[in-house]
Amino acid sequence: MSERNPPIEFAFPDLRKWEKGAAPYIHVFESGMAGPTVMVAALTHGNEVSGAVVVDALLERGLRPRRGTLILSFNNIEAYHSFDPRTPFKSRMIDEDFNRTWGRLDQPATTVETRRAQVVRPFVERADFLLDLHSMHDDGVPLMLAGPLDKGVALARKVGAPVDIIRDAGHAAGMRMRDYGAFGDPGSPKNALLIETGQHWRASSVTVAKDVTARFLLETGAVEPADLPGDWKQPSPAQQRVVEVTHAIATKRGNFASARRFEGQEIIAKAGTILGHDDDEPVTTPYDNCVLVMPSSNRPLRPGVTVVRLGRLV
Repeated sequence: MSERNPPIEFAFPDLRKWEKGAAPYIHVFESGMAGPTVMVAALTHGNEVSGAVVVDALLERGLRPRRGTLILSFNNIEAYHSFDPRTPFKSRMIDEDFNRTWGRLDQPATTVETRRAQVVRPFVERADFLLDLHSMHDDGVPLMLAGPLDKGVALARKVGAPVDIIRDAGHAAGMRMRDYGAFGDPGSPKNALLIETGQHWRASSVTVAKDVTARFLLETGAVEPADLPGDWKQPSPAQQRVVEVTHAIATKRGNFASARRFEGQEIIAKAGTILGHDDDEPVTTPYDNCVLVMPSSNRPLRPGVTVVRLGRLV
């Protein structure tokens, strides 16, 4: 396999059997007991399949909540069904990024993704707790994106994995689902997390997705340990750390040239270190011990795309 197309280490589930639900590819289960509405969403991007493996497995298992309501969703299902292993990165989306549409859902839905977001939206609005299952273009350690608020970091700590919690405000290109509505309101108890499980098609990304989903469902009280497969939950890390994102570096015209190959969560010791040049303008670290969060500088970029987020340990 070329570096451009990493190996696919697990089988993709056939999801067409889950089309019929409360809405297409969205399933709602009521316990009849008082409790929160808990939502687990997969395929916000169509080629991020580890989450789909997990939600498919929960549906196959017939998982039902002990209290409250459980919502299981496959978000950008059309993009998933467009997957071609010869061009595996193309199926991230059809027309646009589903996870940048949430700030403009009051506008006419003119793309596959905005139409689908309108279908998913009432379920997201109903949820008290949301876990959005993602994965990464490049190999990297798993990251829990907790959003900009204290409540997101607190929930990530309760879930207890992975090691790295990222406190971040999202993307200039548009609002994410995890920041939508009450999730982005510091005064609301509603809360959301976004897990980046690792490289899209690594078997290890499925292991991470299973672990974090099990932890999330247990923490929210939706299920009890016996309800879940016994091998999903992994040993807890000795401790977690929080990285607060202070800068999101976007390429103006897609002409960013990286100074070298960077790894995710790499710590750059000295302020002023050159990370690369964007249209010949140097991009440097703003402070000592700067953490590089999910660098995408190692691949071709479109104008406006975030090259890297810079953060500090807090």
